[in-house]
Amino acid sequence: MNQKGIAAAALSIRSLSMDAVQKANSGHPGIAMGAAELAAVLYGEIMKHNPENSKWPDRDRFVLSAGHGSMLLYSILHLAGYKVSLQNIKNFRQIGSKCAGHPEYGLTDGVECTTGPLGQGISMAVGMAIAETMLAARFNTSKHTVVDHYTYSLVGEGCLMEGVSSEASSLAGHLKLGKLIVFYDENRISIDGSTDITFTDDIAKRYEAYGWQVLKGSMYDVEGIVSLTEEAKKCKDKPTLIMLKSVIGKGAPKENTADVHGSPLGVQGVLEAKKKLGLPEDKQFYVVPEAYEYFKSKKELFAKAEKNWNAEFEAWSKENPELRKTWDAFFKGKATGKASYPVYKTGDKAATRDVNGKVLNVMASRYMNLVGGSADLTGSNKTKLENSDGIYTFSNRKGRYIEFGIREFAMSAVCCGITLHGGLRAFGATFLVFVDYMRASLRLAALQKINPIYILTHDSIYVGEDGPTHQPIETFAGLRAIPNVQFLRPGDPQETELAWEMAMESKDHPVCMAFTRQALQVYQKADPDWKKTARRGAYVVLEGSAKPGITILATGSEVNMALEAVKLVPNKKIRVVSVTDLNLFGRQDKEFQDRIIGSAKRVVTAEAGISMGWDRFATSHEDIFCIDRFGESGPAGKVAEHLGFTAEKLAELLKK
Repeated sequence: MNQKGIAAAALSIRSLSMDAVQKANSGHPGIAMGAAELAAVLYGEIMKHNPENSKWPDRDRFVLSAGHGSMLLYSILHLAGYKVSLQNIKNFRQIGSKCAGHPEYGLTDGVECTTGPLGQGISMAVGMAIAETMLAARFNTSKHTVVDHYTYSLVGEGCLMEGVSSEASSLAGHLKLGKLIVFYDENRISIDGSTDITFTDDIAKRYEAYGWQVLKGSMYDVEGIVSLTEEAKKCKDKPTLIMLKSVIGKGAPKENTADVHGSPLGVQGVLEAKKKLGLPEDKQFYVVPEAYEYFKSKKELFAKAEKNWNAEFEAWSKENPELRKTWDAFFKGKATGKASYPVYKTGDKAATRDVNGKVLNVMASRYMNLVGGSADLTGSNKTKLENSDGIYTFSNRKGRYIEFGIREFAMSAVCCGITLHGGLRAFGATFLVFVDYMRASLRLAALQKINPIYILTHDSIYVGEDGPTHQPIETFAGLRAIPNVQFLRPGDPQETELAWEMAMESKDHPVCMAFTRQALQVYQKADPDWKKTARRGAYVVLEGSAKPGITILATGSEVNMALEAVKLVPNKKIRVVSVTDLNLFGRQDKEFQDRIIGSAKRVVTAEAGISMGWDRFATSHEDIFCIDRFGESGPAGKVAEHLGFTAEKLAELLKK
């Protein structure tokens, strides 16, 4: 091990980090200066990676869960040879820089996922570790190993305080993810001061209780870090937490205090730190020459690791041509099989959650890389996979169905991690009302432009007896409010099939699909090419007239309601439109919108949720037929009557 090279890299990380934060007058120098040795030894000695190709499939993954310490990651990526220039670092936190305030997936070479919202990074790392085991079980043979890598993550106290890390860590221990190794930067400082003011958990005992192996060491003993990592790798049936005692802001005048956590050191503070660390006081963004030399000497070794894998992969491909075809399909998101939809004819009735279960299994048969599960609601969500190699467990890594337990937030983050890993498409399921538990992860999925799928059943007041706690009212609007999230609410079994097609076609955004508990009737579609039209957000279900007097825009179960209401107003010329995606319809050109709505002088909207968002189309607020209050406990039909949300009440509105 080149101790001098690692030391030079660590010193350079401190130099670049304090200068970048100072120049931006914004940022978090503490963890970057405190954990510099770990970053240097990880990228220099421990990880299997090749900076020349940051997307090499069998690379080790590193997730900076403590994403506020982004300069730690940017500095080591620059030194190691990734496409992060010194100029990028000089423009830290500026518009257009590849070095954003927190690491962003897709923006910066070598960044495996977007982090910063604490706890989500380690949770996505759990998903990556799951993906590695699934692909290894699927593609490795007795003669060739083409999937064999580790997932590493760095967490701080903040990550471990956030509840999602507990959910995900508990799941990781239960699933015995032996190739997940998490380093804990144990500096015991947070923004408000010593963590003792709020956080006195015995972390070692906590993680041992989760089923993890726990090891301890020092952040500044690089040989010890290497040794601890090797020990971690020997444990095949437990993830490992390596607790490293550290000094936040090491080398700064106010090291080991909250002052260096999230603020620049100040001009004088930077000078004093450079003097103490032995860095040139008159130079900014200084890199110790030995740091560049160290990673230059590693370049051939990094490339050789990928070259060896390429040779192994080619030999495996020649011996296993069918497996290779499957591999290519997995990583390109292509179908691997065929299956037919269940047949639903006009007049048939079925709850869309039931239809979802059947269509999910069709998609799972067509796409062998579709994996996922439910948050302890498999029967209610109708997400059981019939032919999927069973449940994913330690003894059955080929299983495609994941039992997430009652951990919605972690489920969503894990689905993100599986998706980010590559090769697999992930879905998670729960009741629609519980989507708020995973909202922060859904937002991060949208920000990263990745495409996990979320199955959300029991979508309205028609949940009935469970009452207002389980009846989503504001949830539709809440999902539509997140940029880049697609929210689909199919109105009948046939539209459920379309929703799944749209979900599987998505490349750069997560898709949420809401399904009913109650049965909905398949309705005749006036548009002969309705599937194509519906992909633009809305289509005409009932023409009514070439020049309708009223057009009803409805979603989900309210399309059936609208059709019933029209029968009660026979003297009106009424068109009924199914809005498959309100946001998507809203983005269409006016010509398309006018064609769908027709020349109606009056537009009425119908949806079993709050009115927010519908005012862009409704003629007036009085023409928004929605529910702007919480529900009630009782049989579904009685709840609807009590709230005045029935076809009869809609018909009264149409008569006005």
